[in-house]
Amino acid sequence: MIDEDEGKDRRFVTALARGLDVLRCFEQGDVGLGNLEIAKRTGLPKPTISRLTYTLTRLGYLTYSDQHGTYQLGPGVLRLGYAMLSGLDFRERARPLMQEMANAVDATIALGARDRLNLVYLESCRGPGAVTLRIDVGSQIPISVTSMGRALLSALPEDERNFLMAHIRKKCADAKEYEKIKQGVDKAIDDIKTRGFSMSLGEWRSEVNAVGVPLIARDDRIFALNCGGPAFRVSKEYLEDECGPRLVELAQKISALS
Repeated sequence: MIDEDEGKDRRFVTALARGLDVLRCFEQGDVGLGNLEIAKRTGLPKPTISRLTYTLTRLGYLTYSDQHGTYQLGPGVLRLGYAMLSGLDFRERARPLMQEMANAVDATIALGARDRLNLVYLESCRGPGAVTLRIDVGSQIPISVTSMGRALLSALPEDERNFLMAHIRKKCADAKEYEKIKQGVDKAIDDIKTRGFSMSLGEWRSEVNAVGVPLIARDDRIFALNCGGPAFRVSKEYLEDECGPRLVELAQKISALS
């Protein structure tokens, strides 16, 4: 949804932002959404949604099913996504290094970048016996409670991090929930300073443990890496002793390739 501060910016094109919000409301696994469901997810009036979905369909960013009366993301969205990925030339060079570590620790290694209050997976490599959630390129995870998200937050300039934390606070149900998130982020920042990596032990999903590190490209773009898997296979001790230090080295190698 459109931020209140953005709505007051005279340079901000609200109509464009609303159209993008429609595209953003589609989630992994959605077979199709009707105008009513899109209106609920975006918080926009249904008449506005009808105009936006019509326009986006005409432009190829949505496709419409007459049989079901629903919309799906169209080829135009995929084209934009691949254009973005192809611009990350270091991603191709990073993949074999990520796969090498995934094989060595028998876990999942992923590279991500921030999208609002989420992280989007740009690459994901699995070890030979890795059992994990089905999270592939394009999947999103929250920035506030994941090891990858906290690692990225730790690398941001303080004013930008504070801006994001203020928005995270608005999304929380109460002050207690936010305080718990803030404590996790603050600890991650300290951990990154002292040992180079942050951890999330069942804080995003109770069954998932992971370690994360920031990755700063040579052009100063900020990304993050994580390594993790099911808690019954990837213990706190294994993350601290094996995965964390290896992931720090991996981030340094990839950064040099960027």
